[in-house]
Amino acid sequence: MDEKTTLTDIRRRVAQFVAARDWEQFHTPKNLSNAIAIEASELMECFLWLTDAEAKAAPNDAEKRDAIIDELADVMIYSLSMANAMGIDISAAIRGKLARNEHRFPPEMWRGRARVPKNSEEIQSELEK
Repeated sequence: MDEKTTLTDIRRRVAQFVAARDWEQFHTPKNLSNAIAIEASELMECFLWLTDAEAKAAPNDAEKRDAIIDELADVMIYSLSMANAMGIDISAAIRGKLARNEHRFPPEMWRGRARVPKNSEEIQSELEK
């Protein structure tokens, strides 16, 4: 469970899996970024042609849920492999990115909104609302 397993535990397990197969030689930033994109597209495929309502209900279908879990796990495994290969402290990276996003998307301005303004006029218009 997420409450009992740390990110360090998972990173270590991913590193052990890779090392046991001597795959470090293939885990270059290019290869891993490609693998992340490919697995993300396979995750997207789980929802291809579904309506929003069908996509929300997909986790209730055992077969769809299993496919989503596998593809999401693949994205995470390759992401952690990339962090391992590049010596990135992923916890610090996530904390830093969330802090930047807190500044970039203050809740009082962005609550309930998903569209990012494209130009300075749209930004000004958003600020005036």
